Amino acid sequence: MSRLLVRLGVVLTASVALIASGGPVAVAHVTVHSDDAVQGGSAEIAFRVPNESDTASTVTLRLAFPMDTPIAEVAVLPTAGWTYEVTLAAAPTPLSTEDGDDVSEVVSQIEWRAASQDTAVKPGEYQVFRIVAGPLPQTDWLTFKAVQTYSDGQVQRWIDEPLADGSEPEHPALTLAVDATSAGHNHNQVATVVPAASSQDASPAPGWWAAVIIAMVALIAALGSVVVSIRTARGGGGDE
Repeated sequence: MSRLLVRLGVVLTASVALIASGGPVAVAHVTVHSDDAVQGGSAEIAFRVPNESDTASTVTLRLAFPMDTPIAEVAVLPTAGWTYEVTLAAAPTPLSTEDGDDVSEVVSQIEWRAASQDTAVKPGEYQVFRIVAGPLPQTDWLTFKAVQTYSDGQVQRWIDEPLADGSEPEHPALTLAVDATSAGHNHNQVATVVPAASSQDASPAPGWWAAVIIAMVALIAALGSVVVSIRTARGGGGDE
């Protein structure tokens, strides 16, 4: 009987390890976040850029603004050790600032560059780039496309559109929810096209659920085997 208990303990340990090892992990995508994104107003918007490489550093982030829902003005918060450049383009539709001034150009791109390798985003690190943008357009969602460049020349493009089945693409564009009212909110999303997805509270991936199911099936089978073995041992008058 003691050996049966040992076997059961091994199965339980393996099942727990399988579930733990397959547990949900925050996906290392570029993310966008704002606490005060409201239609018609200005908001601070933060772009968090994790470094996904094990050997190279992130040296450039190029951020494309949506031209179908344009933004008239931005102010960039300086980031120590980084330079930036704002690119403007002709406004596709008539726009005005929050002060009522007409504008003929809108923000099309911001590019941040590390001033040196010492200030680049190294493996295991991340950097946050902040702007104030406005007035935000009358839209529920703003989509930004980001291109992340590494010191070894590798380029990661976070530009993918939604998949037909609604699932997250491999390299999704950044999507920020914009409130229609003055009520503030907190949208901290993994660069995803699915509303309300959060980089901090990301839902478990489908593979994790599969691991849980397999572990549970293995556990039930092990328990059944132990029960049968106990009954057989008792029926035969012996004891392991």
